[in-house]
Amino acid sequence: MMQLLMYLSQMLIPLVIFGVLGYAGLQRRNSYEDFTEGAKEGLRIVVGILPTLIGLLTAVGVLRASGFLDMTAGGIGKLLGHLRVPSELVPLAIVKMFSSSAATGLLLDLYKKCGTDSYAGLAASIALSCTETIFYTMSVYFAAAKVTKTRWTLAGALLATGAGLCMAVVLAGLMQTG
Repeated sequence: MMQLLMYLSQMLIPLVIFGVLGYAGLQRRNSYEDFTEGAKEGLRIVVGILPTLIGLLTAVGVLRASGFLDMTAGGIGKLLGHLRVPSELVPLAIVKMFSSSAATGLLLDLYKKCGTDSYAGLAASIALSCTETIFYTMSVYFAAAKVTKTRWTLAGALLATGAGLCMAVVLAGLMQTG
């Protein structure tokens, strides 16, 4: 059974490609021309969002290198320590809102310091998988789609991230006691 699943997973992408090409042929469409038009549009979008992306990544780097992130996380961590929230989770949660790759770097540092099966390691792993890069997603996708009125998007995203972080702490605690 496992070999069948492995074979199917290896064949899935080629099957999708041939399926798309076959469908384009049945519709009498020039699939190469459609592909190049889509690639041109994708490149235009990348060029349009590149300044935003560079700005976000630079801001995260400056916050991390300046020590501001550690100082802020330390203060928040002391407040949340009474609720059994690992202090190591705070900088990770802050950075994750801006950059998933930077948060992954912090997660690897946390694993080296605390271990992957520690309470902090489990909470951080769950937190990264159930939260979103809010500011990156909003700036990049809204800029690409030319959305100017975001209304309650930020408030809703922050609420969802808070709920995800709370559940990460609860689930990690249950995993440690269970």
